[in-house]
Amino acid sequence: MPGPLVGDDGVARCPWGDADPVMRAYHDAEWGLPVSGEAGHLERLTLEAFQSGLSWRTILLKRPAFRTAFADFDPDRVAAYDEHDVVRLMADVGIVRNLAKVNAAITNARATVALREHGGLAALIASHRPAHHRSPATTEELRSKTDESLALSKALKRAGFAFVGPTTMYALMEAIGIVDDHLEGCHRHGSAASGTT
Repeated sequence: MPGPLVGDDGVARCPWGDADPVMRAYHDAEWGLPVSGEAGHLERLTLEAFQSGLSWRTILLKRPAFRTAFADFDPDRVAAYDEHDVVRLMADVGIVRNLAKVNAAITNARATVALREHGGLAALIASHRPAHHRSPATTEELRSKTDESLALSKALKRAGFAFVGPTTMYALMEAIGIVDDHLEGCHRHGSAASGTT
């Protein structure tokens, strides 16, 4: 049952964030830390949906192209995308060209705009923070979904969002620090609660 691994720099990390420099940078500087703003939340939601079935490393390498293609995830701009934009996005080799996911990204931007009348996307996500969460000590203890991620999935679907299944929503909750799944002993463990980098 693997716990944190100590890298060549002498720092203990979750095993997935130890070897590859792209993943190490994401693990150390972003994963599990809060994001701010509507665009920041929409970006993470969108990228988690695009990641489904792919490696997160692939998404990280394509993130600059995603930001360009989706107007830095400005909800108003993406919500205004039309069929010409869909054609443009499907021709963009810099992103993941999956029609269902491209359409979902536009749908989710429109739902984000509509959600402003009901508190906003960030508030809806934050409202599903579990009252109690025990951080895992080993990778064997990691979960892929929880009651809270299922409830978040259902709430987002009711609000018109797509590609927001409970497993994807749990990954989002981990990524933005709603839950702290840095393994106990990882140097980033506890950083979500403090917001430190």
